[in-house]
Amino acid sequence: MQMLPADAPAPEAFTDYFHVYEVDVDDDEEVRYYGEPLASQETVVQRLAPAFRERGYRVRVERRLGEHVLVAERRSPGVDGVPWTNVALFVATVVTTLLAGAGWYGIPITEQPWRAVEAWPFTVSVLGVLAIHELGHYVMSRYHDVEASLPYFIPVPTLLGTLGAVIRMNDHIPSRRALFDIGVAGPLAGLVATVVVTAVGVSLPPIEAGAMVGGAGATTAATQVQLGYPPLIQLVAWGVGQPLTYAEPGVMVNPVVVGGWVGAFVTFLNLLPVGQLDGAHVTRALVGDALSTVQKLVPAALFGLAGYLYVFEGGQAVGIWILWGFIALAFGRVGGVTPLDTSPVGRGRWLLGILTLVLGVLSFTPVPIVVGV
Repeated sequence: MQMLPADAPAPEAFTDYFHVYEVDVDDDEEVRYYGEPLASQETVVQRLAPAFRERGYRVRVERRLGEHVLVAERRSPGVDGVPWTNVALFVATVVTTLLAGAGWYGIPITEQPWRAVEAWPFTVSVLGVLAIHELGHYVMSRYHDVEASLPYFIPVPTLLGTLGAVIRMNDHIPSRRALFDIGVAGPLAGLVATVVVTAVGVSLPPIEAGAMVGGAGATTAATQVQLGYPPLIQLVAWGVGQPLTYAEPGVMVNPVVVGGWVGAFVTFLNLLPVGQLDGAHVTRALVGDALSTVQKLVPAALFGLAGYLYVFEGGQAVGIWILWGFIALAFGRVGGVTPLDTSPVGRGRWLLGILTLVLGVLSFTPVPIVVGV
């Protein structure tokens, strides 16, 4: 049996849950305890993770070559070195959102591709709300000493130029309070950004949907797409005394408002209480294992919404909610996060959670987008 690192728990400390007959150390970064679990793998991890976490390790149980292995890896909550993957994806997403923004502004990039940079306000608005949402999660992860990556942006050549951004958490969540704080921080930060971006966007000059910047005769994305604005966006526009639609034919709201629309739409979807979404984290932190009952209702509600739109709204946006119904089904099967300490959260977090869910409802509209109008 190899000598353990000084800070690694000795096998004798957890004989009630895992019987160890061999230990292997890999460059002092990973300690592998070979043996037999004396309870289910989930129970072993839940019971042993707090002790390992105190010593700077995260732990999991695997089966390698027919043997059970309790694997302890050193935790590294900070960012080591330059996150080149994150940087490359961000740069790529800047490019795809500039190209998408050019479509919204009607910039003729086919003839003059360098003019895509003129769509920078669109890129700043869309990436800004996404980045602030994910950085909300990241900041609270660091606050609770949970290992999390910087945001990974997803570049896709669509009308928006991106499918959003995510952070990766490869760590145990120490408590329901930490789970709540990390889960709620993203939507709340994103909503603040959504309100600011929307207020700025509606205050900027509108565009002519049939004309292009610096020329004439081009068709903008705004002529092919109709956005459905949720109550939150409508309230912000009303609050600053600016319209979201114009009586003049062909006049459209400034594309910066699209960033606010993205923020609201992403917030609503993320607050669905299923799987690994923010809404599931918040709901589990508040009601514990009752989440399993709640998330069974979500796919039914989404499919029901699709059915309503098909029957009463001419099928508008049906595909969106059918897709998300299946996504909710899949996420529900994957399962969510189980915090190590299951002590209930306090009254203050309950009130904040209810407020967040209400804001999520205000970010919902049954027909968020119609293409080909």
